[in-house]
Amino acid sequence: MLRGIRTASANWLGKLVMAIAVGALIVSFAIWGIGDIFRGSARTTVAQIGNTEISAEQFRQIYNDRMQQIGRQIGRPLRPEQARALGLDQQLLAQLLAEAALDQRARVLRLGIADSEVARRIVQEPAFRGISGQFDQARFEQLIRQAGYTEQRYVAEQRRLSLRQQIAASISGGVKVPRAALEAVNRFENEERSLDYLVLRRAAAGDIPAPTAEVLAKYFEDRKALFRAPEYRKLVLLVVSPDEIARTIEISDADAKRVYEERQARFSSPERREVQQIVLANEEDARTAAKRLAAGATFESVAAERGLKASDYELGLMAKTDILDRAVADAAFALVPGAVSEPIAGRFGVVLVRVKKVEPARVRPFAEVEGEIKHEIAIERAKSEVASRRDKIEDELAGGARLDESARKLQMPFRAIEAADRSGRGEMGNPIPDLPQGADVISAAFAASAGAENEPLQLPGGGYVWYEVAGITPSRERALAEVKDRVEARWRDEEVATRLKAKADDMVDRLKAAGTLAELAAANGLTVDSAAGVKRRGTDALPSPVVAALFRTPKDAPATAEGKEATERFVFRVTAVSVPTLDAASAEAQRLNDSLRRAYADELMSEYVANLEADLGVRINQSALRQAIGAGGG
Repeated sequence: MLRGIRTASANWLGKLVMAIAVGALIVSFAIWGIGDIFRGSARTTVAQIGNTEISAEQFRQIYNDRMQQIGRQIGRPLRPEQARALGLDQQLLAQLLAEAALDQRARVLRLGIADSEVARRIVQEPAFRGISGQFDQARFEQLIRQAGYTEQRYVAEQRRLSLRQQIAASISGGVKVPRAALEAVNRFENEERSLDYLVLRRAAAGDIPAPTAEVLAKYFEDRKALFRAPEYRKLVLLVVSPDEIARTIEISDADAKRVYEERQARFSSPERREVQQIVLANEEDARTAAKRLAAGATFESVAAERGLKASDYELGLMAKTDILDRAVADAAFALVPGAVSEPIAGRFGVVLVRVKKVEPARVRPFAEVEGEIKHEIAIERAKSEVASRRDKIEDELAGGARLDESARKLQMPFRAIEAADRSGRGEMGNPIPDLPQGADVISAAFAASAGAENEPLQLPGGGYVWYEVAGITPSRERALAEVKDRVEARWRDEEVATRLKAKADDMVDRLKAAGTLAELAAANGLTVDSAAGVKRRGTDALPSPVVAALFRTPKDAPATAEGKEATERFVFRVTAVSVPTLDAASAEAQRLNDSLRRAYADELMSEYVANLEADLGVRINQSALRQAIGAGGG
C-alpha cells in the first residue's frame, strides 16, 4: 500500500490528488475522531452539577446495587422494567445530585472532620458490634464488603456523610414545631366521636322483580367492558427448592441421633431465674436497706421508698449469661427462691438481689425433636441438590428444549396451569391454589413472551422457579349468554343500592324533622346500635365510609353513608364529640413533636438542596441515563 502511494505521488498530478485525499482524511479526523475526545465525556456522563460529574459507570453500579438490595428485601429479583416503573432511576439520580450539591457546598464552606471523629463514629455503629457488644473488626469488614465497599471507600463515604450532616444540622437543627400545628395534628389523630346508628341491608329494599330481557340487554350493552374476558395465559412451572427435594429424602434414625448428640446444646435450655435488683449509692445505704428487708419489709416496698418503679428493679426471667455484671449473676444463681442477697459490690454500684422464681435447666429428649432434626438434615442435603438440578435444567433449556420437555427428560415434577389472569385467578374466577410463595410468578409471566425462555425466579429459601408461557388467550368481549347470571346479579345489586340510598335519605329527613332513630327502627323492624370513642383510624364495628362520614358530620346531626358494600347503608346521629387536650409534657406530645419536627426539617432541607442545585446548575444526559439503566439510548 505504501509503495502504491509513493508511485502515485511521483508526478505533480499524483501529488495534487494525494494532497486532496490526505487533507480530507485530516478533516474527517478533526470532525469525527478528535472531536470524540472532547465529546466523549458528555457521552459517558449521566449528569453534571456544578463541577461534579456523575459518570454512566458510577450510576450503573449504584443503580444495580440498589436493585439487588430491593430484590433481597422482596425475596425475588427486581427486573429492569419493574425498577423503571417504580421510578428507581429518577429517585437515585435525585439522591446523587443532592449529595453532590451538599459535598460541593461543604468544600466551599471549608468544612472538615478529624480522622479520629470518623473512626469514633464507625466504632460506635451498633451494626459493627460483635457478641461482646464491642466493635468487631471482622464483622465490620464483612458487612462493608457485602455492601460493595472497600475500607478506604467506606471511610471516605462516612466522612462525606458527616459533613452533609453538619450542613443539615445548621439548616434544620433548630426547627421548632408551632403549638398550633401540634394541637391540630393531635386533634386529627385523637379526636373521638360517638354515634347511634341503624343498618339497612338487602331485606330493607323489598322485593325486586327480575329484569326483562330488554332491560338486561341494555344494561349489559352499557357496561360491556365490566364483563370483558381478561387475557389468560397458559403456564408451565418447574419448582426446585430445598423444601420440595427434602420431601423425597429419607433420613435414618442413626443419622438423626448422631446430629442430636452433636448439636445437643441447641436442644438444651439453661437454668433461668426471675431476678429483682436494687442498685444503691454506697455500702451504708445498702446495709440500711438490708436491715429493712431483714425486719420484714418487702423488696417492693424498699424499692418504692427509693422512688423506683417496677421496671427499674424487675430484671425478669434470665439465664446466668444474660446478666452482664458477673458478681450479680453469681450471687443471683446462688440464692434459694425468695431469699435476698447480702450487699454486692457490682460494676454499677452496691446491689441487693432477690430471686422470685427458678426455672430449672432442661434438655429436650430425642423423641421430642426427632422430626425437627430429620427435617433439618433433609433440608441441608437438599440444598446441595438444588444447584445440581439447576445446572441440569439450564443445560436442557440452553439446548432448545421446552420447559415441560426438560422436566420430563430429567424426571422432575412440573405443573401446567391452563389459564391464569393477571390477578392470579382461573377462568372460573377462583384464585389459583398453591402458587410458589416468595416469587411473583404471575407478574413475571405476564411480562414474558409466549414460548420464550425466561430467567428463573429465586425463592427466599434458596430455590428456583422456572416458568414458561405456553399460550396466550387474548382479552375479548363476552356475549350476554356467557355472563347472564353475573350481569343480572350486578343489576340487582345496583337496584338494591338505589332503593337503600333513597330510603336512608328519607330517614335522614325524618330525623332532621325531630324524629328519633328508635322510632325509625321500630317502624322498619331494625335495631339501634351505638359506638363510642371512635377515632379517625376507625373500628372493626364500623366500615371506613361510615367513619369518614362521621367526622364530617356536626354533633347531634343525622347522616347516612354506604357500608362495607353498596348493598348496605348506615343511618346515624352523632351523639358526642370529644376534642382532646394536649399535655405538652406527655409522651404523646413528644411523639407528635418529633414526627412534625422531622417533617419540617426534611422540607427545609429539600428547599435548601433545590436552591443549591439551581445555583450550581444541573445538566442531565437522558440518553446516557437510559443506556446506564439498560433502557436503550433512543
